[in-house]
Amino acid sequence: MISLLSRIFIKRREEYSDPAVRRSYGVLCGAVGIALNVLLFIGKFIVGTAAASVSITADAFNNLSDAGSSVVTLIGFRLAGLKPDPEHPYGHGRMEYVSGLIVAMVIILMGFELLISSIERIVSPEATEFSWTGVAVLAASILVKAYMFIYNRVTAHRIDSVAMKATALDSLTDCIATLAALAALIAGRYLNWRIDGWSGAFVSLFVIYSGFSAAKETISPLLGQPPERELVDDIERTVTAHENILGIHDLVVHDYGPGRMMMSLHAEVPAEGDVLELHDLIDNIERELKEKFSCEAVVHMDPVRTHDEVTERLKLMTCEILRSVSPELRMHDFRVVTGPTHTNLLFDVVVPFGFKKSFEEISREINKRLESVNDGKFFAVIDFDREFVKNDEREGGRTK
Repeated sequence: MISLLSRIFIKRREEYSDPAVRRSYGVLCGAVGIALNVLLFIGKFIVGTAAASVSITADAFNNLSDAGSSVVTLIGFRLAGLKPDPEHPYGHGRMEYVSGLIVAMVIILMGFELLISSIERIVSPEATEFSWTGVAVLAASILVKAYMFIYNRVTAHRIDSVAMKATALDSLTDCIATLAALAALIAGRYLNWRIDGWSGAFVSLFVIYSGFSAAKETISPLLGQPPERELVDDIERTVTAHENILGIHDLVVHDYGPGRMMMSLHAEVPAEGDVLELHDLIDNIERELKEKFSCEAVVHMDPVRTHDEVTERLKLMTCEILRSVSPELRMHDFRVVTGPTHTNLLFDVVVPFGFKKSFEEISREINKRLESVNDGKFFAVIDFDREFVKNDEREGGRTK
């Protein structure tokens, strides 16, 4: 259904990174979700009332709340597409994250309400009325919710939307909740087991857990999370593909919603190059980054000496010392300042979050190793940086 409707209503439907296309998918999926959830609520409410089943009735109102969640998702995508204004100069893209958080809160609320109803039914168990009509409605609901999970999940991956992921997770929890309600109905009919309350309690705990998982996924980008490794590698390849770019460091990416980024980085260039030509190169790189990643990019130019044998030798020596302290540490912006009594080695060290040693301990260890070199006339002057990139795919402190 979604594929058919997208062909009809969404132009350039395969350009998933385009903000307008993303917004159209969000609105379309939200509208379909509203219609399906309202139909499910009507069917389950009638069956649950007739069967005197708390799990079916609660599941019906869960579908009604899902319709509300779909409304929130739809509105969130619409608001996220608003243009920047004086109060929000970076746009409204994070409204998509906010809508996902609201959906997660609704999931948690419904889970607690279902838990309370289930506990009451456990304390005072009642027999449920079995009917094949009820079985048919619940089975159809499971199939519909499974379909909603699939299309929301697939769309979420295509347009990279945490709000759609939360909606997909909501559909999955509904599918499991309805399956449990169906199991309780059949068990009551053929085994005379009054497990309606226990079934509802099990489902409610799963719903609450799923809600917290969805909330965590939507809160992270709101608080500010590091960029994905794939994005960082793509940025690095784009910049270093240009001649006279020796490397990059200090990459920082600010996320203001899908398709709305600001990034800054330092690009290393030969110190012996023509400053006007290098400045022109940096301008071209900024424009390329802006067009490719739909972002605002600022590139700082860092001159690096490429023909100074002494500096290069000292840099290699310092790298070896840094690796001996820990292979997780990385270095950039290396400079040498020679004085009458000693030589200062100035550089930045990138320390990943969670590293066990403090900045002071790292500095002491490096300088202690330098004492054995050149009669102790080398001294390290270090600026410490944090790693602003996800480091779960790092190997030996080096980017793969």
